[in-house]
Amino acid sequence: MSLKELIIGKPKDPLDPRVFHQISLVAFLAWVGLGADGLSSSAYGPEEAYLALGEHFFLALPLAILMATTVFVISASYSHIIELFPTGGGGYLVATKLLGPRVGLTSGCALIVDYMLTITISVASAGDQIFSFLPISLHGAKLATEFALIFFLIYLNLRGTKESVLFLLPIFLLFVLAHLFAIGVGVIPKAPDIPVLASTTYGKTVGDIQGLGLWTTLFIVLHAYSLGGGTYTGIEAVSNGLQVLREPRVETGKRTMLYMAISLAFTASGLLLSYLLNQVAPETGKTLNASLFAKVYESFFSPDLAYMLMVVTLVTEAAILLVAAQTGFIDGPRVLSNMAVDSWVPHRFSHLSDHLVTQYGVWFMGLASLAFLLYTGGDVRLLVVMYSINVFLTFSLSQLGMCRHWWEVRKNETRWLRKLLVNGLGLSFTGIILVVTVVIKFAEGGWVTLLVTSGFILLCYIVRSHYDQVRGALKSLNETLMNIPFRPDLKNPVPAKDPAAPTAVLIVRDFDGLAIHSLLNIGRLFPNHFKNVVFVSIGLIDSGRFKGLSEIENLRHAKEEDLKSFVEFANCLGWYAEYRYSLAIDLIEELEKICKSVVKDFPKAVFFAGKLVFEQENFLTRLLHNHTPFTLEQRLQFEGLEMMILPIRVFTSVGTQPSPA
Repeated sequence: MSLKELIIGKPKDPLDPRVFHQISLVAFLAWVGLGADGLSSSAYGPEEAYLALGEHFFLALPLAILMATTVFVISASYSHIIELFPTGGGGYLVATKLLGPRVGLTSGCALIVDYMLTITISVASAGDQIFSFLPISLHGAKLATEFALIFFLIYLNLRGTKESVLFLLPIFLLFVLAHLFAIGVGVIPKAPDIPVLASTTYGKTVGDIQGLGLWTTLFIVLHAYSLGGGTYTGIEAVSNGLQVLREPRVETGKRTMLYMAISLAFTASGLLLSYLLNQVAPETGKTLNASLFAKVYESFFSPDLAYMLMVVTLVTEAAILLVAAQTGFIDGPRVLSNMAVDSWVPHRFSHLSDHLVTQYGVWFMGLASLAFLLYTGGDVRLLVVMYSINVFLTFSLSQLGMCRHWWEVRKNETRWLRKLLVNGLGLSFTGIILVVTVVIKFAEGGWVTLLVTSGFILLCYIVRSHYDQVRGALKSLNETLMNIPFRPDLKNPVPAKDPAAPTAVLIVRDFDGLAIHSLLNIGRLFPNHFKNVVFVSIGLIDSGRFKGLSEIENLRHAKEEDLKSFVEFANCLGWYAEYRYSLAIDLIEELEKICKSVVKDFPKAVFFAGKLVFEQENFLTRLLHNHTPFTLEQRLQFEGLEMMILPIRVFTSVGTQPSPA
């Protein structure tokens, strides 16, 4: 066993039918891995809402009802998204398909930044919970501890999705039981006071309206409601991560959403009600939850037992927050891979590593979350503002897209009005939170989120523009070479296979102008030298393909048809030809393996691959192109094999066309 396998785990075979069962999640496990993002937000969402009320704390009662209602409305609206988009994609796919690619880009970038901040705020809040019961003298180590936790999660996610979730499953269940007990202890003994509390709330609310005015009172409620928006931030995680759910995915996804809605509504509103009933006040160095748990446990148990119960409950909170950070690692790379397929980000982000996770995405999300943690110093109040804006931007765009969809299909959808009302109500709730948060908190961290997201959008436009420009420049080459008529020469039959003769091995991807250009260049550069041609290709199983065995079989069929066309074309040029291919998730390693096997059959093989040569090389061209040929050349030459890279000139200036180099 290699060191890599020992640390990361053994590779999984993507062609094994059992692999889809092995990495897919049933509703219960999905509730842990995906739904925990929303449930964990109860560690900071209700606290921010309650503190925002200030001296108007009595408004926490209607706010708790409003909070639970919002959870169920948003969850119901996202169940419709799961039905319409059963292959996943979440907010990015919804906005792209229903509102257009540019709106989809905005939603996708907001989601990516959201997942970066999910990791950051979850780890920062976990640190707050842990250090709430530790001595003040140790608080200087909090930030360093949070950095270490993020690095641990990066390692955990390089092992693969399901293993990570199973590792955290006992912690999640302990959190649910601990908070069920804590809320029960905090609310049930005070239940007889609720009617009096409701009457008092009504009287004081009327007094506020008369004294402060209706709009001022409404502003206080909306302010607290919006700052508690962090409570709802994980609801979209299920629709974004449908690819990891067990079939039937729609039913599994909707069941997962229901589990999450019930648990989140109970926990968040229960905590808010507990703050009010027990008159909890903030304490230096402690979260509001820590103060609540200490107070309610001390009312029923001895000081030592109460302290122990408080520590256990806070530890489970910290643990569930790490589960939420895990959601950022699961869904963040998945959204990145969807965007890579659409050429908004470098295509390498759509490639799966040999452990079936988007490895580049895991590192990208992890390092970005570390940067946010460093910038904010782990300040949860600042992170909540930054976090909520992008979440509700994505929420609002998704709801708007669904509303538009139901209106457009109203003639064919019998239940369109009901669905339109649900998504319309969701749009109203999420839109209000978004607007209020941006307006009130723009100067207190909101501008950072908007700046980072806008910068990310700009970078995506630059990447997409470059890919489009190159694609346009190569269009003429494709049209010219793909239209070359090739017919077998009946007077000169196809030569027989001669393994001892010089053999050209051409690395190809698709049957297109680029590959034909390289093949013709071999004949031009080495006239009458090579007697055999072997085409080598890899059917790359990226995140877009890795959705089931049917997708893999489609990939296999397309690859075989392309390679048969190559063989036929080479035969017409007077070469004996055959092909070798494989379906794999690691492009370079699989190419190297096939090339070594070809040399055993054709000892005089010389390997060829094409590369794009630009008029003006820059950072972008080096970042986005030509990684495969140079990496493969290095590996093959180290093995003592000969390889040549054939240039394909790309003219991106107006009025010029690519031509043979």
